[in-house]
Amino acid sequence: MRKTFSLAALGLGLGLGGLATWQTAFAESPTPQHRVPRSKDGDVVVALCDGETTMEVKGVKDPSAITREKGQEISDQLMEQWLKKNPNANWDPPGQLVAQATPPATPPAAAAPVKKEGTTAASGAQEAARKGASNTQDGHTYGAFSARDEAIWKESTEQAVAEGKRVFHDAKTLGGTVAISCDMCHPDASNTHPETYPKYQVQLGKVALLRDMINWCIENPVRGKPLAEDDPRMKNMEAYIMAQRKGVKMEYGKH
Repeated sequence: MRKTFSLAALGLGLGLGGLATWQTAFAESPTPQHRVPRSKDGDVVVALCDGETTMEVKGVKDPSAITREKGQEISDQLMEQWLKKNPNANWDPPGQLVAQATPPATPPAAAAPVKKEGTTAASGAQEAARKGASNTQDGHTYGAFSARDEAIWKESTEQAVAEGKRVFHDAKTLGGTVAISCDMCHPDASNTHPETYPKYQVQLGKVALLRDMINWCIENPVRGKPLAEDDPRMKNMEAYIMAQRKGVKMEYGKH
């Protein structure tokens, strides 16, 4: 019994050791970070998300002293440098969008009429159950909702889009430290191309989702801390960016 137990324990130890080794070997490597060159005078240095195009803000040593206007000027100069180095880049000019997402002028939910042919979720489920349908969920069926329901959902979605737009344009809300906000390089969310994710992103050295690239930009050009996936700011920015490309076909992996 001892020998059997001993061998079993040895085998278990080898198995666990092998598993630990496998997990270590295949663990996801940390996301690469920018190495922004230091100013010999201690001035602030701002970099684009390519990790190569940088600009020293002469005479400014405190990032918090940079105004939004100055941040936009810095961003414009950096983008000008980048476009000169990459004349053949597939970079859409500002304003070239399929959709311009704007919040509704007045909340439509309360005044929205109910479809005569519509039903509530509960009554729709009960009716489907009475008819003996086998593909219904308990308490709710798809399509069993009213025009008022749709209006409420639409208003809620557009509120998320509007909030995402606000965050996208606000360096402080993003947690930035150099007055750079997302819109300064991506006016109206241009050149974000949410329809192409997931795709291999060179800066990250791996296949990425849109939220991964948002965080990359927050950490690097914006110089802030990455947002958690369930952070409302992240969710709302994704909603805003996707709304700006409404009507474009999904084409994951495209560059």
